[in-house]
Amino acid sequence: MGSGEPNPAGKKKKYLKAALYVGDLDPDVTEDMLYKKFRPAGPLRFTRICRDPVTHSPLGYGYVNFRFPADAEWALNTMNFDLINGKPFRLMWSQPDDRLRKSGVGNIFIKNLDKSIDNRALFYLFSAFGNILSCKVVCDDNGSKGYAYVHFDSLAAANRAIWHMNGVRLNNRQVYVGRFKFPEERAAEVRTRDRATFTNVFVKNFGDDMDDEKLKELFSEYGPTESVKVIRDASGKSKGFGFVRYETHDAAQKAVLDLHGKSINGKVLYVGRAQKKIERLAELRRRFERLRLKEKSRPPGVPIYIKNLDETIDDEKLKEEFSSFGSISRAKVMMEVGQGKGFGVVCFSSFEEATKAVDEMNGRIVGSKPLHVTLGQARRRW
Repeated sequence: MGSGEPNPAGKKKKYLKAALYVGDLDPDVTEDMLYKKFRPAGPLRFTRICRDPVTHSPLGYGYVNFRFPADAEWALNTMNFDLINGKPFRLMWSQPDDRLRKSGVGNIFIKNLDKSIDNRALFYLFSAFGNILSCKVVCDDNGSKGYAYVHFDSLAAANRAIWHMNGVRLNNRQVYVGRFKFPEERAAEVRTRDRATFTNVFVKNFGDDMDDEKLKELFSEYGPTESVKVIRDASGKSKGFGFVRYETHDAAQKAVLDLHGKSINGKVLYVGRAQKKIERLAELRRRFERLRLKEKSRPPGVPIYIKNLDETIDDEKLKEEFSSFGSISRAKVMMEVGQGKGFGVVCFSSFEEATKAVDEMNGRIVGSKPLHVTLGQARRRW
């Protein structure tokens, strides 16, 4: 590329440097309101309010794209925490590459904050230690929840903030300032610590006749208990699980070792250490991620559903029967204990192929039974 030719990559980089993230927006704020608010700072390319793809409801944040980086920087330095529609907004540089945010480098956690400390106050308290990418006091409908996050652009700045601010009293409250930890890391720390000290035991898979007294009688053999509770629904019916809290860790550990897997009235008990909330949330995240990856790995295409399959039809035979209608990315007969359940799915590469298969195969006898074939909803993944 000659020196006189434009550099698309460089232009893109410059353009991204002129984009600001605008957070904590009132739901009624529109693109036009953003434009009018930021236009005095300099020429704009466009403004955007981010919305839910299904409901189209505003998500409380958006972007302002300036023509020139200097104007974006001026707006960031002078307009942060200004009001729009009566509510202060947060500004930060737009980060199209979220690897820095996801890495956690430069991110710190602050807790035990006085409720009077808001985003603006937090920003000016910590800006002395380095360039802040984002800063947020976590709030609910009642105001500040007493903790916050500050993300610096470097690890050195974050370490300076921790060194100088941890243990400092702000508005007569001693604050904790430390390195940000991802939920999985905190859950692992809690799990390691709690295994050596736990006194609360989780019990499940017992019958409907189990009540607090019977549960206490069963578990009190291993040591004195502080509380015993069978969890019930709104009608008073047992949900089949409960909790036993012992006075000592030794008693709790003995109960887990002795009663886990034991059969009571024909039911095999599960008895284990009661997990903390952070552990349960981390486990739910892991399950969700596994499901997401599984869904992502499925081939794209248009599915058709086949019912009344002969017991002799397996995946290969199903694919063979339908392969003349087009390209098949997957053919699957649903199985149970090694035997077909009588229905399956075939996924074609196009809507036209799937439609042709439905038209010609619906009612056709394959094996000893007439097929019932219908078109599924076309979607990118299934």
